[in-house]
Amino acid sequence: MITKTRPGRYGEFGGQYLPETLMPAVAELEAAWLEARADAEFQAELARVLRDWVGRPTPLTDAPRLATAVGLARVLLKREDLAHTGAHKINSAVGQALLAKRMGKRRIVAETGAGQHGVASAAACALLGLECVVYMGSVDVRRQQANVFRMKLLGAEVREVDAGSRTLKDAVNEAIRDWVTNVRTTYYLLGSAIGPHPYPAIVRDFQAVIGREAREQTLAMVDGLPDVVVACVGGGSNAIGIFSAFLDDESVKLVGVEAGGEGIASGKHAASIVGGTVGILHGSRTLVLQDDQGQIRETHSVSAGLDYPGVGPEHAALAQAGRVRYVARTDREALDAFALLSRSEGIIPALEPAHAIAELPAIAREGAEQTVLVCLSGRGDKDLEIVMREGPFR
Repeated sequence: MITKTRPGRYGEFGGQYLPETLMPAVAELEAAWLEARADAEFQAELARVLRDWVGRPTPLTDAPRLATAVGLARVLLKREDLAHTGAHKINSAVGQALLAKRMGKRRIVAETGAGQHGVASAAACALLGLECVVYMGSVDVRRQQANVFRMKLLGAEVREVDAGSRTLKDAVNEAIRDWVTNVRTTYYLLGSAIGPHPYPAIVRDFQAVIGREAREQTLAMVDGLPDVVVACVGGGSNAIGIFSAFLDDESVKLVGVEAGGEGIASGKHAASIVGGTVGILHGSRTLVLQDDQGQIRETHSVSAGLDYPGVGPEHAALAQAGRVRYVARTDREALDAFALLSRSEGIIPALEPAHAIAELPAIAREGAEQTVLVCLSGRGDKDLEIVMREGPFR
């Protein structure tokens, strides 16, 4: 287990590396979050919305044909693709939107890569009557047109970012700039377990519902815990959400799968743990992709949601401690896994969790009798154009 040395720290990782103008804002946010956590009325409202609007609990699906195809005894899929708006992002989006409303912040800014967090934020704001502005890199706008339309349909303003690599990192930069400028009226609804304290803890808190449900469902389905829990890792919100329920179970192996892009040796990837070093990114000390001068490197992944040059600080600490094994799978492996799950189980996954599916054959080589729990973090509608262009069906 990771021992927090002080609030907001996970071993040597985490912290608040921010301009002085934002320190009162994060202090206000932390106080409001801790108060809301302890407020039975807030928790009851969150539980109601998760049940009646998000559609929780999401099912746990036995996938026998997939298990046979990859050489495992059993594969269980935690179906976050069946949550409202199509991914796990809605869990944290609705929780943070309720928190923003509680704080009296009527304007929300968010960032998005694959578009799912943007859609979730827009939907939550529509539900609660809040203004929503979503920043999105122009590269991601082009490859996720359907989600851009969904955000606009839900009433959000989508602001295209042309700076830098024009992907998720740059969208985060612009969202932070907006927040700094409008901090009194605006809440920054951060989409992953990244950034300065208290965001990694807040996002983990709201995403832990995945792990709580999955643990209970697995115990009921197989009369025991899984041998392995596997999830894709970009910033790391779905992974920390499901891992959180199993961190204290030494018998359960935890595997995080990063975006290997065209291969680690190529340099064209987004594997911050496998291929990164310690640095500072977006207000947090963590593992990042950087050059010898400490400049953040451009990343590459076929999946927009994993195309980020850093990882949440808790994941960095879990990697350092050896509690979670982090690996990388390439674009080609993810595309093949996308097709495999579609054809074996009739479930079209997002490209992000397809990376986790791609790791299953390697897990099987360590023991065919294992039961593996996979966080299927999103559905694949948003990725069909990419797969038609790049994938095994072309």
